Amino acid sequence: MKSYRRALTIAGSDSGGGAGIQADLKTFSALGCYGMSAITALTAQNTVAVVAIQPVPPAFIAAQIDAVMEDIGVDAVKIGMLHSAEAIQIVAERLGYHHAGNIVLDPVMVAKSGARLLQEEAVAALRTILVPMATVFTPNLPEASVLLGRVLRSEEELRRACFDLAELGPRAVLLKGGHLTGKCSPDLFYDAAEGKLAVLEAERVETANSHGTGCTLSSAIAAFLARGCSVAEAVREAKTYVTQALQAGADYRLGHGHGPVHHFYRFWE
Repeated sequence: MKSYRRALTIAGSDSGGGAGIQADLKTFSALGCYGMSAITALTAQNTVAVVAIQPVPPAFIAAQIDAVMEDIGVDAVKIGMLHSAEAIQIVAERLGYHHAGNIVLDPVMVAKSGARLLQEEAVAALRTILVPMATVFTPNLPEASVLLGRVLRSEEELRRACFDLAELGPRAVLLKGGHLTGKCSPDLFYDAAEGKLAVLEAERVETANSHGTGCTLSSAIAAFLARGCSVAEAVREAKTYVTQALQAGADYRLGHGHGPVHHFYRFWE
């Protein structure tokens, strides 16, 4: 019998389809995985703004995770928007109970529109409860600054931040440099298990269609882990996929704000 590569996303729903659960499931499908979801919050949003957020009760988040784990099982897990300390605690509890591995944690704190997606009191729970469980932890510069309590500007500060974030317990850290300026969009990848730091560079894609890039990157890493790639291979392959999805979607027009990347550029234009 054949078997699917199974990937679970635990994240918020984006009614506009460009980020969150919708972006994750598109990415899983594009990269050859069977995608499943545990929705943590409903958002009313589009390419311009997040209009409203409706959190899902923690007990129902747990029920979704249990339902998937007990029947289908997973090869990798991507975690995105969790919104509250209670949601963080229940996700960590259920993943620990089911001995989940290959966990990719994207600490979604602020939407592209500027709307705050993580309550301030939940930051400590994220740092102490969930980050240590991550196989790959993928903060961007603003998120890393919040977690470390300092502003990150220089290359040396970014390198130091990778080491300090690794001290929180994840297997590897991918510090995303998309908020930097310049022709390149470098990410710093630190494999704490191997003690290796690498700079992953890609040409910056000038486009307004960058909504959901963080979600897409983290779910792509999870997809490649589910397919059996090493951590380093999964991160590099995922960055290539996101860069090409940005390039392919750069000239499209969808909505009046930040449009999505082209998740299915390998299959249709």
